[in-house]
Amino acid sequence: MSTDPGGAPGLLIIGSSQAGVQLAVSLRALGYEPPITLLGDENHRPYQRPALSKEFVQGAITKESLIYRTQEYWDEHRIRVVRNERIIRIDKRVDGSGVAHSMSGAEIPFDRLALTVGARARRLLLEGVDLPGVLYLRNADDALELKARVPMVKDVVVIGGGFIGIEAAASLNKMGRTVTLLEAGPRLVGRAVGAETSSYLLDHHRRHGIDVVLDAEVRRIVGSGDRVAGVELGDGRVVPADLVLIGVGVIPNTELAESIGLECDNGIRVDAHALASDGVTVAVGDVANLPNPVPGAPEGDRIRFESVNNAVEQAKVAAYAIAGRPEEYAGVPWFWSNQADLKLQIAGLSAGHDLTVVRRDEAKGKYSVLYYRGDAIIAADCVNAPLDFMAVKAAIASGAAIPPGEAADPAVQLKSISRNPS
Repeated sequence: MSTDPGGAPGLLIIGSSQAGVQLAVSLRALGYEPPITLLGDENHRPYQRPALSKEFVQGAITKESLIYRTQEYWDEHRIRVVRNERIIRIDKRVDGSGVAHSMSGAEIPFDRLALTVGARARRLLLEGVDLPGVLYLRNADDALELKARVPMVKDVVVIGGGFIGIEAAASLNKMGRTVTLLEAGPRLVGRAVGAETSSYLLDHHRRHGIDVVLDAEVRRIVGSGDRVAGVELGDGRVVPADLVLIGVGVIPNTELAESIGLECDNGIRVDAHALASDGVTVAVGDVANLPNPVPGAPEGDRIRFESVNNAVEQAKVAAYAIAGRPEEYAGVPWFWSNQADLKLQIAGLSAGHDLTVVRRDEAKGKYSVLYYRGDAIIAADCVNAPLDFMAVKAAIASGAAIPPGEAADPAVQLKSISRNPS
């Protein structure tokens, strides 16, 4: 693994995330010949993040199993992987070439730039957040610290009822810890799923022993000596905690893009080819604000996705653009979240729906919510129901109809009633 940031100019990919890895891999698959440098600011080889809050913390998988590729792969495909280098300044010319300067003083020349810098954990401004035992979970170092502390704790408070918070809470609960989950909003995962799915998740996790508090006002984190001891709520109650895990969303890392004059608004604004406002730099993954790729999306609608699927698919589109074979990014967004014994899969985007259909099979532990706008199906939340997920995803992609009246019967296979447009 190279730690020498020197080398011949070529494509510099800043950010060794899923998006960065996929971009480098896709370019070589397309026959792209110029040098590629994949640069990350962590002292780890490029690794997968989704398992950090689940299998890794539980000890079900090792650190090595998170690594994307072997060193032999990088060497064979002439991709220089540089780690532990944080870029603090970029001097970029009009043609897209330039020099990146790292905190260590290294200078990395490039002919073209790709930003796959992702997002960072949103920090809470509260009394007590700097106490030992108050953690965030965004990267491998966070996960390693959490994993090291878990054997020594009994009571855990998770602040934030989004996917990261729920996944971590479910993992810690499964490991025998007493877990309280505090969500400031009126329901779990309020930005990502509908009310019915939120209620289903809430009921499930409460029944399995997680104390979920909605509309929770966190006043401060309480210490005892030099360690965390609890979380004080707005009503004065203190929830005991040997460990506090905060997961209240992320902030896209747009600072480098802004410093070189790229247009940013809730991420780096890119077009359907993943090109930033200068027409030459590409931005991919959690940091990119792109035109909504869903077929039939309203003109001018834009979105920033935080998903592995988007990172992979958008990186492929960016690779085509860099290779001189531009293709527009169009597809059906999909997401997943593993929460102990629940596997939630989401197809499409439910915003703007005017009808929901719930499919529930208690005997098989399956639950799906289908979302419609008019007669058109636009999304689905599917819990332990992969066939529903695949059928809805395919229907959205092709414009097929799934009649809501027939879909309401959970015994009916959605694929069997999906009707292609005439």
